[in-house]
Amino acid sequence: MAREQVEGSQEGLDITRVETSAASEPAAGKPDAAGTVKTASSSGGSQYATAAPMNSNVAAVNATPDHRLLHEDDDEDPAAIPRSVPRSLALRLYVSHFLSTWNSRVFEFGAALFLTAIYPGTLLPVSIYSLVRNAGYIIFAQPVGTWINKGNRLNLIRSSIIGQRIPVAASCALLLVLLLKGEQLSIRKNNGVFAVIVFLSVLEKLCATLNLISVERDWVVVITENNEIARRTMNARMRRIDLFCKLMGPLTVSLVAIASTEIAIWTTLGMNLASVIVEYVAIEQVYRRVSGLQRASDTAASSNNRESSVVDQDTSAHGSRYQRSVRPILRKTINGILPTDSLPFYFSHPAFLASFALSLLYFTVLSFSGQMITYLVSVGYTPLYVGIARVGSSIFEISATWAAPWLMKKVGVVRAGIWSLAWQMTCLAGVLGWYFSDFEGKGTNSIFSATGLAVGVALSRIGLWGFDLCAQNIIQDEVEDDHRGTFSAVEASFQNLFEIMSYVTTIIFSRPDQFQWPVVISVGAVYTAGGLYAYFLRKRRGHLFHAPRCVCIKA
Repeated sequence: MAREQVEGSQEGLDITRVETSAASEPAAGKPDAAGTVKTASSSGGSQYATAAPMNSNVAAVNATPDHRLLHEDDDEDPAAIPRSVPRSLALRLYVSHFLSTWNSRVFEFGAALFLTAIYPGTLLPVSIYSLVRNAGYIIFAQPVGTWINKGNRLNLIRSSIIGQRIPVAASCALLLVLLLKGEQLSIRKNNGVFAVIVFLSVLEKLCATLNLISVERDWVVVITENNEIARRTMNARMRRIDLFCKLMGPLTVSLVAIASTEIAIWTTLGMNLASVIVEYVAIEQVYRRVSGLQRASDTAASSNNRESSVVDQDTSAHGSRYQRSVRPILRKTINGILPTDSLPFYFSHPAFLASFALSLLYFTVLSFSGQMITYLVSVGYTPLYVGIARVGSSIFEISATWAAPWLMKKVGVVRAGIWSLAWQMTCLAGVLGWYFSDFEGKGTNSIFSATGLAVGVALSRIGLWGFDLCAQNIIQDEVEDDHRGTFSAVEASFQNLFEIMSYVTTIIFSRPDQFQWPVVISVGAVYTAGGLYAYFLRKRRGHLFHAPRCVCIKA
């Protein structure tokens, strides 16, 4: 084996330094005058349909599924050099992801804000809305995962886009009815309209999660083609988009709502409808340019159709006694909706502990969302200072999308995960010490304690989102192509379940002077996640840390 370092750059992500084999394979295609490369893959891997114009020294080839760049002047094996993702392709993916995430975040926060204005003086409608919205996804996670595994990728994303837009548009219309005509409606009609809004929110949540899982856990893996550096970079940028939308989406709708709730509803509706065509076209162009997305999904879909045909023929061949049996039909229906079949696969998968540790982190009130904001306001924080704290926390969160890839490059993905969790646990340990210090003699209801809590939580978010990126890389690497949807859907179900449990803690301990107990429970969940991931790391590496060289350990 000859070891050579190849440095190159192309439009998009950087080409990393790699080890190459002395044996070379012939190029599978040649660029035409426009710079388009027609390639063939020996194992059916995906290719980019177009490439940027190339100079005289570099030709793009695809003799293997890994899509590598080949320098014509050298003899490197093209299978050893990762091909970068074209910038125009990545940009289209980012645009589609941004529009989907932006509209989802705006509607998620806006709907709660609008319901608060429609039903002043009570938190019951907002609580019911949030709980049912999350519970609805848990119930229907199994069909979502199955569809991601077996459905045509383009049809799936198209359906998720339309499935987001129609419920949001209908919800905005009904919210306007309640806002403008609510007092004229009878109690029964008012409750009926509210029930429809809740139902539409479940549909929007399902489609938004379907889009998110498909793009982040499936499309990114196929597009980056086993190029680990490219995948980490794309994951970080996608998460950066998520966090930006998480901050700016609610802030935008809040600023508009200051003028008028009605204007804010119309603004939400307008942004929702205005972006649908751009998002629809952008994601379709990505699909058309990466043939691996087409080939894999079409194969899965045709395979699924053949299996369905065989099952139908087998069912028709059996006697009417089996057709009339209620129990098999009921069992099949339950298995098709609830993730009963997916749970054994999820629990037995090698990536389970990393995934479940990530899900546990959703069991928290230590984020700048409704629960903690309510506490901060109750102890004397003004909306201005709450906003400043939230912006500061978001800055730390976004910084994690740069810090985590750097750390993964230095120590590896698995070790970077435990380092990130260790940072989060250390910050939260400091939070507890400060929070319960009682310096002013007011217990946990003092501005001093609340400020320490806010600062510590903001710092801990670096570790949270760093671990999120590490866990996502582990899951992308280890979950099989045919099971990505199922695995990620079950994971999302647990995330929603733990998020609901965090709401339950503040329902049980609802007074601001009892907020200390949800804080303790949240910190306990983080340390439990740290323990699970430490066990995962110990199983993988055989040890948790390297002993110093000066320490001699004898077997």
